[in-house]
Amino acid sequence: MSSTTRHCTVRLDRQQYDRILALATDQECKPSEIIRAAVDAYLGTASVITSSHRRLARISEFMQLALDVIISEQYPEFRERIIANADKRLEQYHGA
Repeated sequence: MSSTTRHCTVRLDRQQYDRILALATDQECKPSEIIRAAVDAYLGTASVITSSHRRLARISEFMQLALDVIISEQYPEFRERIIANADKRLEQYHGA
């Protein structure tokens, strides 16, 4: 009799393992079920996410370039202040 499942060994760092274990405990299931669900979710959306991210990146780059040209040509005196505020917001909202 042939099994439809295959064994796979995966190494996780301690933080990943602890998070998976906590989820499994909360959901009253085995950690392997959490890992399988995560793999299924990733494989089911990988191509959609890739296409979507590529589209968003292109739109974002276009808007940034267009705004930079407009600001540089029409409002050069505001350019440095805009960049400084963008950096401030990046740190404030994204911790970067």
